[in-house]
Amino acid sequence: MFLSVRYSQFVIRIGLAAVFVWFGVDKFIHPQYWLDARVPQAVQTFAASIRIQPRDLINLIGLFEVLVALSLVTGYFMRYFAVVACAFLLANFVFNGIHLETVRDLGLIGGLVALVIWPERTYS
Repeated sequence: MFLSVRYSQFVIRIGLAAVFVWFGVDKFIHPQYWLDARVPQAVQTFAASIRIQPRDLINLIGLFEVLVALSLVTGYFMRYFAVVACAFLLANFVFNGIHLETVRDLGLIGGLVALVIWPERTYS
């Protein structure tokens, strides 16, 4: 009964959603921490040049992460959000380099890619 492709996908989706909702909500609770610790000055300057305040940028990222989590839980637009979330995490590598959280992000990317390439219809 529990050895099913359907259940395995559900477990991956819920696990990934938990991580995305955790970090997304935390950005609303502690925006200054995320701004100081994870958003490079160049990105903050670019955001300001297009009239986005740095704190608003953190809120937008938090909102995006919560939307990714909702998509994973509900299954609506899951593949699209998974692809965009992978791009977001890869951009994090580009802008922040390799750091302690890189292993977490690589695991997230692996799970998201698995969902993107998951077969539409399975017979197990």
